[in-house]
Amino acid sequence: MPTGEAQRIADAAGMDLVEVNPKVNPPVCKIMDYGKFKYEKAKQAKAAKKHQSTVTVKEIKLRPKTDTHDFEVKAKRVSKFLKDGHKVKIQVIFRGREIVHPETGQEMLQRIVDYCGDELVIEQMPVMEGRRMAMMVGPNPNYSGS
Repeated sequence: MPTGEAQRIADAAGMDLVEVNPKVNPPVCKIMDYGKFKYEKAKQAKAAKKHQSTVTVKEIKLRPKTDTHDFEVKAKRVSKFLKDGHKVKIQVIFRGREIVHPETGQEMLQRIVDYCGDELVIEQMPVMEGRRMAMMVGPNPNYSGS
């Protein structure tokens, strides 16, 4: 139908002529209340945003010489972050001559993995980044918790 005729029908009905698909030949148009259409779209977008969850990355920093109690506090913190659904970047920071023994940092990261057990999934294995050894872990979707 010619555009002019469609516009007259829309005006007579008190509606708007809205182009739905401009890519086809001829373009597809619809007669509707454009204000109501925009309102419904905004409502749908708001509902979709409400149900969307964002995953944040939390960070825990350790040293190779971190003592037992401090280690347990940080490991519990990692466990809490995982239960809340966050990803955690665990870093072991080496100072001075500690860098000569990267296996101590590896051991610290393995202790955290052992402490958390089934709660976590290792997303990135330990990697040296300058004087830091970093590992990324995320919550295990199959873990039910206790």
